[in-house]
Amino acid sequence: MGKKSRDTDRSARVEQLRRQQASAERRRTQLVIGAAVLVVVVLVGLVVYAINDARSAPERTAAALAEVGVPAAQASCDPVESAKAEGVNAHVGPGTNDPGKTRVDYSTAPPMFGEHYPQPAYPAAAFYTAADRPAMETLVHNLEHGYTIVWYDESLPQQQQDELRRISDLARELDATNGKFIVAAWDASYGDFPEGKPVAVSHWGTDDGHRQYCGAVSGAAIQSFVQDFPYTDSPEPNAQ
Repeated sequence: MGKKSRDTDRSARVEQLRRQQASAERRRTQLVIGAAVLVVVVLVGLVVYAINDARSAPERTAAALAEVGVPAAQASCDPVESAKAEGVNAHVGPGTNDPGKTRVDYSTAPPMFGEHYPQPAYPAAAFYTAADRPAMETLVHNLEHGYTIVWYDESLPQQQQDELRRISDLARELDATNGKFIVAAWDASYGDFPEGKPVAVSHWGTDDGHRQYCGAVSGAAIQSFVQDFPYTDSPEPNAQ
């Protein structure tokens, strides 16, 4: 084989190697691009899912809340009672201009508004039993800040008390409450609920106080109440 032939073969092998390397490089580039596109598609999908999930979360919460307890029509709820609210910034008890007044005789049971202690329950638990509930005058301050409070008589069957505990968590997720929702055992020394009405809901509105009695626990009835009287309808909705 002459020198020219060997040079030709060598050039052919070099060209073949170059083409193989170029082909391998193209495949690597295609793989990198494909992987990048896949990552982008996955990320976009996750973002879209998160947005849709966030949008549907309130609907899911409302649906779950409505399923707790009995339907509103079966809860034997009285019509909502309303009265002109008074007592904004009317602080009593230690640290106020009326330090000796440590108990307020509210005009309704449960209270919808009125004099109260200078500090609300904060951070407020979602559910209180008779053993750990704050003072009534403390919780009324929470009402002033836009809270809705569901009060239950201790005669309420344990199953319904458990339902109220479930409601206390769900209701805090509603836009209408913005987390300002409490369930608390009622202190009967402040008055009695009507016969056959062991559950009551109260809210201190901007102009009026609102209250409703029910004969049984109904997530749907409570949801309707907080939708009608959201936290924004209160003397101090931006306070904690």
